[in-house]
Amino acid sequence: MAFADLGDVRLFYTDDDPSGTATPLLLVHGWGADGHEWSWHIPQLSADRRVIAPDLRGHGYSSAPASGFHPRDMTEDLLRLLDRLGIDEVIAIGHSMGAQIVSILAVEHPARVRALVCVEPGYGFDGAVAAGLPEMARRLEEGDTGAVAVWMDEWSYTPASPPMLRHWHARRLLAMRPHVLAESFAAMFTGPDQIGVRPATDAYLARRACPVLSLWSDPDRGAWEQELFKDPASAAIAWPGSGHRPHEERPAEFLLVVARWLAKLEAQDRRRGHQQ
Repeated sequence: MAFADLGDVRLFYTDDDPSGTATPLLLVHGWGADGHEWSWHIPQLSADRRVIAPDLRGHGYSSAPASGFHPRDMTEDLLRLLDRLGIDEVIAIGHSMGAQIVSILAVEHPARVRALVCVEPGYGFDGAVAAGLPEMARRLEEGDTGAVAVWMDEWSYTPASPPMLRHWHARRLLAMRPHVLAESFAAMFTGPDQIGVRPATDAYLARRACPVLSLWSDPDRGAWEQELFKDPASAAIAWPGSGHRPHEERPAEFLLVVARWLAKLEAQDRRRGHQQ
């Protein structure tokens, strides 16, 4: 584990199995969380490949500058981190806001991303939920930001969610710098270049050319995203009954689904290699 000084920000990250030969994994956590989110997954994922798990700027052990918390800023941080580590291409796995960030990475720097796994992505909102996002952004900006964030996080859980997740994430949110939470949330959903709300989401995600595996708690949102995929290996999977953090609620099942999907991709790559 190490820190990377990237100029205006100092990122904390872990780097497991640097000698792994398969395409490295980049694990990107969600809003108000940090790389601990992947503690259930790194031991198995790093058994045969390199795994990079950063804390995004303003989150976890990384520094929190006065500004620069747009998902695009965080994407550029990750690009600089990959350059520093000498990693040319990754399979990027992102949860919630992290799914926005890895999607931006795939659109703006397609040569750096072999495939994406997007878990309960923080994009594609419409209807009443989308209409309520500006008010949530206002409350984060003007109210008790930590308390508002914890209140907002209540929608992330179902009766099947492990109770400890609720408390673990609440403590993280309460420890966050208020300006980080407020600025990053607004940038995801209310700014002029946001990609969290439709139709802006549709236009932007249609530019992803790589294979995408997305996991949703809502089958309707999964069906919507399925129509945006370009690569035939892409798939949207729904896990009804799960909350907003299915990878933390059901880590063993999540790891199995991801491993099987990656195995199919790598088998396709080998076949293409033999044909060339």
